[in-house]
Amino acid sequence: MVFESNLLCKIIRFIDLINNQLYKSKHLTILKRLGIHSVLALITLIVIGGATRVMEAGLACPDWPLCYGSFLPFSHMNLRVFLEWFHRLDAFLVGILILLKFVLSIIWKKEIPNWLPKTYSLLLFLVIVQGSFGALTVINLLNSYTVTGHLLIAFILLITTISINQNLENEEIDEPLIWWRLFLFVPLILTMIQSFIGVRLSSTWSAHICLSFNKQCLILDTHKLFAFPIAFSILLIIATSIYKRNLFMKNWKYLSTLIFLFISQILLGELSLKTNLNEPIFIIGHQLNASLFIAILTTLIFRLPFHKKDLNDSLNSQMVGINS
Repeated sequence: MVFESNLLCKIIRFIDLINNQLYKSKHLTILKRLGIHSVLALITLIVIGGATRVMEAGLACPDWPLCYGSFLPFSHMNLRVFLEWFHRLDAFLVGILILLKFVLSIIWKKEIPNWLPKTYSLLLFLVIVQGSFGALTVINLLNSYTVTGHLLIAFILLITTISINQNLENEEIDEPLIWWRLFLFVPLILTMIQSFIGVRLSSTWSAHICLSFNKQCLILDTHKLFAFPIAFSILLIIATSIYKRNLFMKNWKYLSTLIFLFISQILLGELSLKTNLNEPIFIIGHQLNASLFIAILTTLIFRLPFHKKDLNDSLNSQMVGINS
């Protein structure tokens, strides 16, 4: 009787463990899907923000957060108003997605990793800051530093969201490669700096002044010079991954995409300059490429997670206990 009682207790504990893991898997799957939607919405937000800036539509809606006093300004709708209105709508959707993830993480607190609610609260705070910068952009009449800060917060949101997604996807991996992450952080930081210089370039009209009158060319020259250290760091990463072989084989899709994006980014930049910045499609493509480039670098950095998943060990120990 004692043996049967112990066996029954172990079986019940084993079933409870499986049920807990199934609930956890279900909850994490939902959060992962919301995370993917958040990344897509954030990239769209950055690109539409760039298009709004290029098309000089930043003040197309003179008030905030509404546009001409309404949620959908049909009577004032044109291309510029649509861009600014859609930019705000996408920002609102990003906020809703992140708020939803935060609320779900609180509800499912016992079934998900402890670090998730805290991280989602950080994302929620960043969304509030981002919205505040959006309001200041309109209030301060597109002040260059405000616009740059607006982009900075958007990139931080994108990087943080991707890092969360990758840590959820790859918890079963034992340990991260710190040196690999440090290697990848170099082009990520350089690309972000170059993007901020690009915002200064467009928001202060420095590029047009330089190309038309050969004056105030320092910002444009600095923006172009940053391509060299980025290229060197990317080549170093590719060469190192090939030398390690397994590292390249595991990440070849991301590394190949990285090379493609970098080459196309240079081409789009050159086309933008050759057309004297009069072709918005090249400038918007340049911004899209930069966002995707940062997204791929961030994915590579955080593909190796911080946490180890103990499901298999737990299940095995329970099976050993039952068998004994």
